[in-house]
Amino acid sequence: MAATVDARGLSCPQPVILTLEEIKNGAENQIVVLVDTDTSKENVSRAATSQGCTVVDVTPDGEGYRLTIQKAS
Repeated sequence: MAATVDARGLSCPQPVILTLEEIKNGAENQIVVLVDTDTSKENVSRAATSQGCTVVDVTPDGEGYRLTIQKAS
């Protein structure tokens, strides 16, 4: 089961901070991040990659995006 970070309505750097906290402290290997701006999508993707994670999917979700991140093993 994937953990979910709902960062819709938050401005940067909050989506990045919440995502990094889940990467570091969460028990799940997969994280779904919900964001509502292009900037947040790009910043969260970049932050996840910098932590050794892989962004396996980015899909439009309503007025925002759903990013699926796989944590490094």
